[in-house]
Amino acid sequence: MEFNANRVDEANAVITATVAKEMIEANLDKVAKQASKTMNIQGFRKGKVPVAVVKQRFAEKLKEDAEADAVRKVLKDGLKLLNIKNEDLIGEPTVTKFDKKEDGSIEIELSVACKPNIDLGDYKSLIPEVKDIDVDIKEIDARLTEIASSSAPLEKIARKRAVKDGDFALIDFEGFVDGVAFEGGKAEKYPLQIGSGSFIPGFEEQIIGMKYDEQKDITVTFPESYQAKNLAGKEAVFKVTLHEIQEKVAPELNDEFAQKMLPGQENVTIDTLRDRVKEQMKAEEKSKYYREELKPAYLETLVERIEFALPNSVVDQEINFALNNKIRTMSEEEINALKEDASKVEEIRNELKQDAVNSVKATFIIDALAKAENVQVNDQEVMQVLYYEAMQMGQNPQEVVKQYQEAGYLPAIKMSMIEEKVISKLLDEKLGK
Repeated sequence: MEFNANRVDEANAVITATVAKEMIEANLDKVAKQASKTMNIQGFRKGKVPVAVVKQRFAEKLKEDAEADAVRKVLKDGLKLLNIKNEDLIGEPTVTKFDKKEDGSIEIELSVACKPNIDLGDYKSLIPEVKDIDVDIKEIDARLTEIASSSAPLEKIARKRAVKDGDFALIDFEGFVDGVAFEGGKAEKYPLQIGSGSFIPGFEEQIIGMKYDEQKDITVTFPESYQAKNLAGKEAVFKVTLHEIQEKVAPELNDEFAQKMLPGQENVTIDTLRDRVKEQMKAEEKSKYYREELKPAYLETLVERIEFALPNSVVDQEINFALNNKIRTMSEEEINALKEDASKVEEIRNELKQDAVNSVKATFIIDALAKAENVQVNDQEVMQVLYYEAMQMGQNPQEVVKQYQEAGYLPAIKMSMIEEKVISKLLDEKLGK
């Protein structure tokens, strides 16, 4: 067997070989003998099927298995010669050439992707300056007022006036389409917040200006996309009666309010609550500051300064991913133009390449940083985040996790969490200096 194995660079290697006809035939005999020991063929006892019969019955399949054995041997010998361990491989090696010659030999070429060697250098010296986050007392009280208002009970306004935007209007209503009342279109003493957008478009705006005990017909059109198909796109008339206008009266920001917000704690004052809210707001602002400003700037610097070879297959995958996303946004006319001219696809791939290279490079750098900083995220932490986010959105956590698993998103989510954790650790250390 003619054989050659070369490293293109630290992250890529090419193995080539010409496998002689005799080797394929020897593999074929070996595969056939192994198969004859386990096959059930009518007229023969199990394990006693003649090799010649096996070859005759399953010639094509056995030949494929024999050729696959040859490819595996070429790969094994090539990795050994290049001193590449299986754990250093990224993905499956790609068969880039498989030519069957007239003399029965096969020319094989394999492309191998390896984990790159990354020298991070003095990566901590590249961390940008980190400002401490502070929150003004006015911002804290504004948040407390917002919290107080959202939990405040509705009360009837002190004086009678017309409805205005933002009010809670206590109304009776009944809806009709073509003069016939429809199911689900009736309610009594319903507290509708004007401007909330919770009713059919145009409904809330027509409540504005109504006075106490006034009755009014409101005409609206159901959206074409309305969930009840029997009402979608139809005009409806709602008979509305306004009973009263309500508003939320927020409690005073005092010790009594603080004790209600922090039940079970001793010696709670409004300053205790302010401190708690301040820490929460600082954490929110810091997270946003890190995520939107410092992390992108730091990663951009690392990508620019740190040089290492990238696995070509991984870069190609990233380009393909970006290309597919771009095609999804294209019109049918644009897609047809791409089908007619393959060179246009290549032009787009070239346009996407640099961003793909930077993205892949950043991923490997994050992985190296996590190892250097001993930062890990286990599967349980990933599940906890997914469960929490699902419950926040009112979704079934188990179904959400199942969807992510089936879509193959869990590794990317885990990598994103590692990125957040290691960058935050480095920025926090910088802030503490």
